[in-house]
Amino acid sequence: MSVLDLIIEGVREDLAARRKPLAQLHEAMDQAAPALNPVPKLLQREMSVIAEVKRSSPSKGALATINDPAGLAQQYESAGASIISVLTEQRRFGGSLQDLVAVRARVNIPVLRKDFMVDEYQFFEARAHGADVVLLIVAALSQSQLNDYYQLAQGLGMTSLVEVHTHDELERALEISPQMVGVNSRNLKTLEVDSQSFADLIPRIPKDIVRVAESGISTRGDVEFAQNNGATAILVGEALVRTGDVALAMRELLGADRVDQ
Repeated sequence: MSVLDLIIEGVREDLAARRKPLAQLHEAMDQAAPALNPVPKLLQREMSVIAEVKRSSPSKGALATINDPAGLAQQYESAGASIISVLTEQRRFGGSLQDLVAVRARVNIPVLRKDFMVDEYQFFEARAHGADVVLLIVAALSQSQLNDYYQLAQGLGMTSLVEVHTHDELERALEISPQMVGVNSRNLKTLEVDSQSFADLIPRIPKDIVRVAESGISTRGDVEFAQNNGATAILVGEALVRTGDVALAMRELLGADRVDQ
């Protein structure tokens, strides 16, 4: 089994253990504030940052002890992040839905539930816990699932970040007319990183779509490479959670005194 297969197996097991009647989620959804759509603002900006609350990863192990995810998210927002990404997968990334709830309550910008979405229940769960954006990993889904989950997220008011790693996955992603496409330079089956993915895939994404460069971004040079190949946003986790000064790290990545709000 690939790393992705193993992660999804664990996700399904954990989901089975916490699954509740959908009626309970509907009650929470009814009380939740309407989802925020990040797309219009992202399309207006030259470069935006999706800043990630991330404790660990399968490739790097423990990254940071984050006792106050909401406080970290506030720092991200103050430093100019456009979206806060919150890992909710527990086994490999040390995240939780409680992190999502805490972050949503403390920031005023859109929040992405970063997880391996492989069951319809997770979408209702995401909205009930305050998610504005969800991740759809093309490599983890059949084409019918990709289309159905995209429509489901949209019906619940959420935006989807559709993640691809290969030309074939990008073609599949474009078939559903996405608003946001992320090119992940990390192969989730082997965990290897190849930034050439940005050069190969991002230029093929239409310019009316938010184009996000994901993984392997830790220096100003990495950002410039992604941007020169057409990226309009970057998703950054490790480089931010490991720094002692979030604002400084953001300025260094973007080569600017501050990020435009």
